Amino acid sequence: MNRIIVSIICLLITFILIFTLVLPKKEDLNFSQKKVEEKMAEIQFKEEYFLNLSKISEELKNYTLNLSKIDSALPEDPELPLLFDFLQHSSSQSGLVLTEVNCLALTSSVKTEGYPSEIKETELKLTVSGPYSSFKNFLSILEKSARLIEVKSLSFSAAPKEESIKFDLQIKVHSY
Repeated sequence: MNRIIVSIICLLITFILIFTLVLPKKEDLNFSQKKVEEKMAEIQFKEEYFLNLSKISEELKNYTLNLSKIDSALPEDPELPLLFDFLQHSSSQSGLVLTEVNCLALTSSVKTEGYPSEIKETELKLTVSGPYSSFKNFLSILEKSARLIEVKSLSFSAAPKEESIKFDLQIKVHSY
């Protein structure tokens, strides 16, 4: 009988030890395994993401010429000295005299369809003088330029006995 009681007590002690020591460690182990699986899934997702980014990067290398055209059309800053030089060169190339250039406004960002945009706008007022055909050539040069130049307003006046016409333009130039 003593042996049965000792066996039962040993068996109870074993169950108590299993429930108090082993099962909590097993739960910790299961929790740790779940964490490892989550981290592995996260790593797998990030590897796929970076692989996708590298594919996109390789694909963008095929479009470097087009991207460089976009960069020249929308420079990172307004580059006003270069723009003034372009306007002076274009006006003289078309046979006009650039008499005045004023920077009216520099807008930091423009809202497009309710969403804020990174595109900046610079408004300039130009005064050029010369014959009408030269002015048409000047507008054609502005239209064909790589920069995004938009003619916002135009007015002209001519003196009665002079051949040259005075043209006042307000243009908008975009950058980002």
